[in-house]
Amino acid sequence: MDKSRLETKVGLFVFIGLALLAALLIQFSKGTSLFHGTYELRLHAGNVGGLKQRAGVLLAGVQVGSVSDIKLANDGKSVTILLNIYKENKIYHDARFVIEQSGFLGDQYVSIIPTTNSPPLLQDGADVVCQEPFDLQEVARSASGFIKRMDETVKKLDDSVTDLRRVVLNEQTLTNFSAAVNNMRTFSEQALNTVNDINAIIATNGSQASLAVSNIVFFSQELMRLANSAEGVLATNSTGITTAVKNIESSTEVLKSLLSDVQSGKGLAGTMLQNEQLATNVQAIANNLAIASSNLNRLGLWGLLWHHELVRTNAPTTLRHH
Repeated sequence: MDKSRLETKVGLFVFIGLALLAALLIQFSKGTSLFHGTYELRLHAGNVGGLKQRAGVLLAGVQVGSVSDIKLANDGKSVTILLNIYKENKIYHDARFVIEQSGFLGDQYVSIIPTTNSPPLLQDGADVVCQEPFDLQEVARSASGFIKRMDETVKKLDDSVTDLRRVVLNEQTLTNFSAAVNNMRTFSEQALNTVNDINAIIATNGSQASLAVSNIVFFSQELMRLANSAEGVLATNSTGITTAVKNIESSTEVLKSLLSDVQSGKGLAGTMLQNEQLATNVQAIANNLAIASSNLNRLGLWGLLWHHELVRTNAPTTLRHH
């Protein structure tokens, strides 16, 4: 009897110890405390990474709940995370939900980041959007592709450098470049000597150049004075010049009229041009006048009269002789 009662007491003591141990484990683990009332929030994320049930929910670094369940959404493209939040912790609708990780290899948890804490508060069963966790494997895959592209780029760069050395930095090209540098140096020296010669010419003929410039200035001044004088003359005699121009125009019109009359046979000149007999007589008169003027120049006035008298006296005899 005593042994049975002892076994019962030992069993009861072990049961109570195990119950207390389980309660302590629940209290200090990531599970929901038995002594806190909770309300539920529904998070929606594209990927939960390594987040597990009973993971902690931290608000500003303080645990305010836990993850009760994780399940695939009805659309099959996202995940719904159920959170149990302690009722004494109020969360505003503008808070940010992010899946983070404790350390580099630690467990993941849901972090609630408050912003302006503007109302309203999130109520039981509210749906919120959660930011996806940092995916180290995806980053590693991206880094692997990036490293591969870097290797390809480095290889292309190495090939380009090799081609550059082969095509550009060969011995012939370097020799030509050296010759070009030498030619440039020679040209620079010749240009410097030419500049020195020009400076010497300017320094030697500075007075002559100054005198030439002074002469040009003086000539310009005289030319300006002449232009002013010509302008004054034109301004003073503009009326007379205008009258002369009009007279020239009138004379031109008269001359054109005379030429028109001559061409049409009007007047003495026109009649002479149109009458061939009269033109022949005028031509004979002109010839006789030319002979008379020639004899006058050769014999003089008295000699011409004496010769004319002699010709008249001897004219009948000459006729009779004939």
